[in-house]
Amino acid sequence: MAKPFHLGWFLQGSSVQAWGEPFTGAIGRDWMVPDLFIDMARALERACFDYVLIEDSSYVGESYGGRQLYLESALSVPRQDPSVIASLMTAATKRIGIVPTLSTFAYPPYLLARLVATLDQVSSGRIGWNMVTGSSDYAAMNYGMPGMPEHDLRYDMADEYMDAVNALWDSWEPGAILADTERGIMVDHTKVKPANFEGQWFKTRGPLNSGPCVQGRPVIAQAGGSTRGKRFAALHADTIVASVKGIEGMRAYRDDVRQFAVAQGRNPDHIKVLFLVSPIIGETMEEADLRLKQRLARSEAHVPQLLAHFGKTTNIDFSQYDLDTPVNQLDLKTNGHQQNLDDFKRIAGTRSIRQAMLAYRGNPGSMDLVGTPDAVASQMQDAMEQAGGDGFLIMLNDVSRRTVAEIADGLVPALQARGLARRAYTYEHFRDNLREY
Repeated sequence: MAKPFHLGWFLQGSSVQAWGEPFTGAIGRDWMVPDLFIDMARALERACFDYVLIEDSSYVGESYGGRQLYLESALSVPRQDPSVIASLMTAATKRIGIVPTLSTFAYPPYLLARLVATLDQVSSGRIGWNMVTGSSDYAAMNYGMPGMPEHDLRYDMADEYMDAVNALWDSWEPGAILADTERGIMVDHTKVKPANFEGQWFKTRGPLNSGPCVQGRPVIAQAGGSTRGKRFAALHADTIVASVKGIEGMRAYRDDVRQFAVAQGRNPDHIKVLFLVSPIIGETMEEADLRLKQRLARSEAHVPQLLAHFGKTTNIDFSQYDLDTPVNQLDLKTNGHQQNLDDFKRIAGTRSIRQAMLAYRGNPGSMDLVGTPDAVASQMQDAMEQAGGDGFLIMLNDVSRRTVAEIADGLVPALQARGLARRAYTYEHFRDNLREY
């Protein structure tokens, strides 16, 4: 019998991101009010997705020759605060998990712990936190910092940050809320204690005044790709966003995470590794192949935009190079997303910058998924059987009601027919559904 796997959606943090793509309607005018995201959350809940992760960044890109291309092409801008969008999405749903991205450098531990606890409360136990350390000097400057700390140091600081927020969430013990009207006692004061956390970089007294998280602690999502990042994710995360190319890379990544988890005293089965994919669905194989060609043609016409987006995550200005220069002739380094750059250089080989970027981002995701709903479901099943893993995160640049429907109402029923996806939620809380299998 087929083993079911988990499904999430990696949502680029502004609906305007899809501006200029087919079937996106008037999103260039309507993006301020997130009706598209709310409709999307409802559709994915009907399809019994585990969660929607709202990706974020808090700066206007400048890495590709300045701000112009980012602003003209709507590359990760404009963007709204993900915690606000998350609250609206949870208000419109009842079971699906919602995971906003919040950066450790942008929030003091107390502010973040209180915000996330509140979101967990108002969602009745369905909130997650995509925990990121940040990677851009431009973002750091927006918060009064001179730039980002060195890559591995950011993770050292993040370990301490996690200790601080966990101490705050744990400041309310289970059963602290009595609501005993006969005795006139709302909270058992013996079960609420200060955190009194003091580390090298962070300090907070506590206890939280917001009350406890419904889930005890929120679900933690993370996307560590480097060795240090994977070790961090294996210690703290409930679910991991994995962006690695090919079946062998997928299997190796998951094996690494599980080994790091065991070495740090965690049950590796409590960490769900979901691989990023960008399925192309057609009613026939011919239609799907045509749509793949159309996607690749759009990529070929937008190489500068692809490089600008990649430069935003790696802090590399590719506009300074001739795009026909072989990548292996360049000395490319980053204090940003190291795994992304490593993957790019590995895929590039002797290719030019242009050719390498088309190979890397032309059809994004860990593997190609192209075909009818049933054919793509079969490809996903084969991938899980070969690579291991716990599921997939859908990531589409052309998010629209049409593409959401193709996944929720086309692909998911095909997965359900094969016993690969749930037909109903078993539990009320996010973490419980994530650990169901």
